[in-house]
Formats: sequence, structure tokens, C-alpha cells
Amino acid sequence: MYGFCCCRVVIDNNACEDATVIQVDSVNKHGILLEVVQVLTDMNLTIRKAYIASDGGWFMDVFNVVDNDGNKIRDKEIIDYIQRRIETSAGFVPSRRGSVGVMPSEEHTSIELAGTDRPGLLSEVCAVLADLRCNVVNAEIWTHNTRAAAVVHVTDDLTGCAITDPKRLLMIKDLLCNVLKGNDDLKTAKTMLSAPGVMHRERRLHQIMFADRDYERVEKTGVRAVEETSSRPQVNLLNIEKDYTVITMRAKDRPKLLFDIICTLTDMQYVVFHGMVNTTRMDANQEFYIRHVDGLPISSEAERVRVIQCLEAAIERRVSEGLELELCTEDRLGLLSDITRIFRENSLCIKRALISTKGGKAKDTFYVTDMTGNPVDPKIIDSICRQIGRSALQVKHNRSSLAPKPPHQETTMSYLFGNLFKARTFQNFKLIRSYS
Repeated sequence: MYGFCCCRVVIDNNACEDATVIQVDSVNKHGILLEVVQVLTDMNLTIRKAYIASDGGWFMDVFNVVDNDGNKIRDKEIIDYIQRRIETSAGFVPSRRGSVGVMPSEEHTSIELAGTDRPGLLSEVCAVLADLRCNVVNAEIWTHNTRAAAVVHVTDDLTGCAITDPKRLLMIKDLLCNVLKGNDDLKTAKTMLSAPGVMHRERRLHQIMFADRDYERVEKTGVRAVEETSSRPQVNLLNIEKDYTVITMRAKDRPKLLFDIICTLTDMQYVVFHGMVNTTRMDANQEFYIRHVDGLPISSEAERVRVIQCLEAAIERRVSEGLELELCTEDRLGLLSDITRIFRENSLCIKRALISTKGGKAKDTFYVTDMTGNPVDPKIIDSICRQIGRSALQVKHNRSSLAPKPPHQETTMSYLFGNLFKARTFQNFKLIRSYS
């Protein structure tokens, strides 16, 4: 059931020199911040700055955004579309928690997977789907902290529609579950098949990883462990006057970072009352004043540690490790199975993948390393490109070699105490906006 709430969206290209300013005023509802941020990230907009204020019954946020090229949003049709999307998302809020983003569809069957990550896992999954005449129309695969999760949308190869036969669905589920279990899965592998429908894919991936407890860090040894520790996000929590828990975070900036954080806080049943986001060329600094939905700040050390671990995991899940490969070619049944088999036979490990098809064309992106997590030998990549076809498979970026060493910066805690003196600016911000 849905309830309507008043929402006003103003999009201004004159208020800021280098960004489009989007101001959202709405009746406050739990989850509304995630809805708005989700719209912006789905439009591939980069959020450079944000000011969040939702104390009381009113939600008042400002976002400074740019497009993929770092420019303002000037196309009137796109501006109108963004405005309509935000007003629709913020104006109609599901009355039941956890059902955000569910839309009816007869186009495909959604398969959700979770299990222990291992080399060749995606290849085995794709081979099973191809053998069962399931055509993968789009999918997203994440790996983090020895765990793997995927949301895969498939159609029946014969009908091009969703698979609805209960016996066939059960067979798909059983065979995929056997693949995910492997020989030594210490955790229970999970396979879920939903009835025809669409759920926000990236939010589901966060939920799947969270349920699989990927935030419980597995200790690593060696040089890479030191490198990972030095590049990990900084997350700190502090309670203020028993009113709020203040979270400060510093991480390397990347697309959809704010969505990943707000998604995790919302699904953990925390409410952001105030917040600030500021990005530089390399980093993103974020500060949020939160309470649990029961109105209380974080009250125990165990809860504090868990929130820190979960936010670190949310930031790290989408980090693109290794070499980025892009496949553009004619789509066909078994294409993904063939491509991932070639990767496996050449000892490539897929860290993350985004699969999409449109108009009979497949456009897939893979982030790969060697089996030990190190950069791939260029000779192996050259061999793979020859096997698949140089016009079909292109090398985009090497994330490992492009990542610059972070400069010396103030600690997260010093950033926090610097902003504690500005806490009252949230009240000033609300007051100024109420007179504007």
C-alpha cells in the first residue's frame, strides 16, 4: 500500500558555478533519502556535495550534481525527467519497510545467488544457465571478503519471456545451489528465484551481501594485506549529548558512493537526520547525524563496531579491482558461458561484472585479476582478445595501476572535531531555507 506525500523539487543551474543544484523539500518518511539518492545515481549523476536536513516532519536536502563528463545538467528534457522521477519517488513511499523498489514485470525471472567466492564460479553458473536454455539478459555480480553475490535476470530462450514453470524453476535452483556449494563452502550457499518482477538490483546486492555477513573481515597475510589496510575507508562514530550518533567517513571518491552508504544505513534501520557530503578530486568526506528508528543513538560497543564494519563493507563492495574489460558483440544463448570459460581457462578471476543486453547486442563489463589477486599478464590479455576478437573485447582501464597513492591528510577524527563546531549550521541551514 502506498501513501502520497507532498514533494517540491527545484533544479537550478545558476546557484553554483560548477554544478547543477537540486533542492528537494518533502514530508519526511523513513527511506525517503535513499529514494532520492537512488534516483540521482540511477541517472548516472555524480554527487559532489550534499546537505541533508530531516529533523522533525520535513525533509529538506540540497545536492550539487554533475554528469559523467563533470558538466552541469543543461538538457531541459533530462532536467524535467529528473524532477518528475524525484517527485514520484519521494511522493509515493511504500508503507511497508523492505518493499522499496518492487515493480511488477513479466519480462524476466530474477535469480539471486550468494556463496563463497572462488576462481571460475561465474563460469560454472553461466554454463548451468546455458544448459538449461536460460538466456541471461542482464546481471550484476559482486565479490567481497571471500563472498560472492549476484542478481541475474534470465528469460526462456524459446519464448523470450519469464520462466514460470514451477518444476523448471526448482531444477534451476537445485543445480545452481550445487554449483555454489562447491566442495568446501563453510557457509550455506543460497539461491533464490523470484516470481516475475523487478527489484532495484544494487540495493538487493547490498542486502544479499549483508545477510551473508560479508562485513566480518577475513584476515589476509602478505604485502597485499598491508596495501588493503592502508587504502581502506576511514569510518568513525561518536555520540553527542545522548541525542545523535555522528558518523564521519573518508574514502576514495567514486560513483554511487553516497547511495551505497545511505542504502546500508537505511537497511540497518538507521535514520539520517543531518548530513554533509563534500568531495575533492580524489576523496569523499561524509558526516551524518543518525539515530535508530526507535529514536535512540548507538548505545553499545558491539553495535558501534558492527555499524563501522557494515559501512566499510558497503564502501568496498563496489570498488573496481584489477583490469576493466568491455565486451560488445551480438547477443546469443551461451555467450556469457563461452566468455567466462575463456577467462577461466586463462586463469582470470572475475572480481565484479555488469551484464546488459539491448536490441540484440550484449554489452558486458568485467573487472579481472589473476588467480592470486594480482594484475593480469598483458600477454594473457592479448591472447584472450585474439580468441574472442579484438573488435568485441576491449581493454578499458587498469584500476590497480591507475590508483594513485593517497596524499597525507588529516585523520577522520580530526575532520570530525573540526565539524563539531559547525553542528549548529544545520539549524542555520534549515532557518535560511525556511525564509527562501
